[in-house]
Amino acid sequence: MRYRQVMALGVDGVTIGCWTHPTHPTGCTVILAPPDTMGGCAVRGGAPGSRETPALRPEGTVQQCTAIVLTGGSAFGLATADGVMRWCEAQGRGLALSTVTVPIVGAAVVFDLREKGQPRPDAEAGWAACEAAVDEDPPMGSVGVGAGCSVGKTAGRDYATKGGQGWAVRRHESGLVVSALMAVNPVGDVLDEHGAILAGDIAPPGTPRFPGVGLETFLARDSQPEQGAITNTVIGCVVTNARLTKSAASRAADLCHSGIARSITPAHTSADGDLLFLLATGTVEATGDLVAHLGAEAVAAAVRAAVRHATAVVGLGVDPRVRPVGRSGG
Repeated sequence: MRYRQVMALGVDGVTIGCWTHPTHPTGCTVILAPPDTMGGCAVRGGAPGSRETPALRPEGTVQQCTAIVLTGGSAFGLATADGVMRWCEAQGRGLALSTVTVPIVGAAVVFDLREKGQPRPDAEAGWAACEAAVDEDPPMGSVGVGAGCSVGKTAGRDYATKGGQGWAVRRHESGLVVSALMAVNPVGDVLDEHGAILAGDIAPPGTPRFPGVGLETFLARDSQPEQGAITNTVIGCVVTNARLTKSAASRAADLCHSGIARSITPAHTSADGDLLFLLATGTVEATGDLVAHLGAEAVAAAVRAAVRHATAVVGLGVDPRVRPVGRSGG
């Protein structure tokens, strides 16, 4: 009898944990990498909320990444990385220097603050997500960073539907594995494999939509006009067992953004803050082009999986066009 080897996202040594607020739609998701994992990143958004992206870019001198945290709470949610750092330090994970071990924790945020005074993920949430991390595939839908995500805001946030957290895995005959874990909170609609709208805005037909109307008009009719330009984003982490240089890791992360463009319309707009991290554990020889090719496929599939597994929260329903499916990440 053959037994499936359990690995988070199909990559040995990777563990993933989620924390979801018990009463409000927000949360965070942490990806913990094995030692000597190479990190890279690519930012295509105009107003991303992030941490350690300069260090993870090709010109940075840091040659490893300890963890990635994807979180709600807008820029306030970056506090989760403090908890992840403290947890990693307590476990002896990080860049070993002469006097201290420094965890390199990349972080990115989505805006999910739908009401004033809403709680945000904090350092304790980051620690809790680390404590929950296991070497199994994570849940999908309205959990962790996906708890408060929404999609389809081209006609304004009042017509949005539920986004979420999704993942997908792609494998090559060489033993290469490339996976993606995505938080889906774009201004645009999510497209299915055939280019039809899978989940998006539910405004009546004929309603003027962005980018057919200008950004200023779009923001002026939004229920939160002062925030509209910075309240949408698709963030995620591509995870692979490939051996990559730092420059190749960042280039692959940039090319994996193609998966966002395939699965979301419009994509990479001036009202989005899209960002992708990439973790390469370095056990399989592979070209950056192959990693990027499989990674873009995984990103697109993970985006679709996020809305297919989403569940409604107060004030934000699931698009009626979505047909829930079984686990689609394998």
